Amino acid sequence: MKFRDFVAREAITVNLTADSKEQVLRAMVKSLVEAGKIAATEMDSILKAILKREELGSTGIGRGVAVPHTKHPSVDRLVGAVAVSGEGVDFNSLDGEKVHLLFLLISPPDRPGDHLRALESVSRQLRDDTFCKFLKQTKGVDDVLSLLDDADNNQVG
Repeated sequence: MKFRDFVAREAITVNLTADSKEQVLRAMVKSLVEAGKIAATEMDSILKAILKREELGSTGIGRGVAVPHTKHPSVDRLVGAVAVSGEGVDFNSLDGEKVHLLFLLISPPDRPGDHLRALESVSRQLRDDTFCKFLKQTKGVDDVLSLLDDADNNQVG
């Protein structure tokens, strides 16, 4: 599964400024609302679902990376947002480090295959040190999109 299949251009945030996990997640969900990918009326419900998933265990997987995700009946296809935080955010990560790179995934409950394929694609790229280094250095949305396209075409690294 390619990033362009689920990441909305309008839901990419560079220079994210948020002080807490909940603020980060709220900003990312809001970016999907503003991108027209989820209904504004569902924002709070989706945020609650993501936070409930976080209670099971942090999606901060280490090395400055988090992949918060949930399934929600209000979406009819997988949607995703990307955020880059220069300062980093405490995400209760497995390694105790602050998170700088975030990929939010929301999928319909009846499409578990899409959800798992997207998680696998994101996780594979985020294990690539070169990809992460370049993503942290992005200055704008177009830089992020270009890097995601390169990753989709196996041209990073």
